Amino acid sequence: MNQEIIDNIAAIHDRITRACAQTGRDRSEVKLLLATKTVSSDRIRTALQAGHTLIAENKVQEIKEKYDALKDIPHVNHFIGHLQTNKVKDLLKYDITCIQSLDRKELAQKLHQRLKAENRTIEVFIQVNTSFEESKFGVSPDQVLDLVKEVALLDTLKIKGLMTIGLLSTESEKVVLCFHLLRDIQQQIIALNIPNVEMSELSMGMSGDLEAAIAEGATIVRVGTAIFGQRPTSDSYYWNENGN
Repeated sequence: MNQEIIDNIAAIHDRITRACAQTGRDRSEVKLLLATKTVSSDRIRTALQAGHTLIAENKVQEIKEKYDALKDIPHVNHFIGHLQTNKVKDLLKYDITCIQSLDRKELAQKLHQRLKAENRTIEVFIQVNTSFEESKFGVSPDQVLDLVKEVALLDTLKIKGLMTIGLLSTESEKVVLCFHLLRDIQQQIIALNIPNVEMSELSMGMSGDLEAAIAEGATIVRVGTAIFGQRPTSDSYYWNENGN
C-alpha cells in the first residue's frame, strides 16, 4: 500500500509534466499539493518520506489530530477548507503557512486580529466561487476585487493569489469555464497593481481535471483521490459549513 502511494505520486507528476509540455508551460511553474483529508498520518508520512512536502487539510480537527504524528518530518501545510471564524485561533496553532480559502471580510478581520496579537503574518489566497453554485463557498466573482482591496489593507495577510474548487462535473467545457474565469480575475487584479497584493498563484484543478487547470494557468493543483484512493465520505461533506 505504501508503494502504491509513491507510485501514484509519480503518476501524477507525469501527468503534470505532460500537461505542461502540451501547453508550452515550464514544469517548474506547477506545484503538486496533496489533499490529505481523511488520510491517516501513516499514509501521509509515506508521501512526506518520499520527498513530497506540500500538503493541505480541509478541517481544523484533522490538522489537530495529525499534527504530533507529522511534525518531525519537514513539510509545508496549507489549509483549503471552509474556515469558521471561531476556529481561527485553533488553526493558527498548527504551523499553517497559507490559508487558501479566505472568502469574506469577516474572516479576514478575525485572522488579522489574531495574527496582530501574535505579531505574525500569514499567506492567503482569495477563494472564488467560479461555478456560481450555492453549495460552494468562495466570494462571488463580481465581488472579488472589493474583497481583495479590503484584505490588502490588513498588513498581517499576504495575498499571494486565488483559489477555486470549480465545477465537479464530467462536462469538461463547463469545468474549463471555471478555470478560465479565475485566470481572467487574476489578470484584472494584476492590472490594478494594488499594494500588498501578489497574484502569482492560481490554485485550481484536482485529480480529474488537473490538465485543464494547467492549460488555464494553474500554479498549484490539489490532488487527493488519485494518490490516496477514494475517500469514505463524499466531497460534499468537506465543503459543508458546519464541518469545521
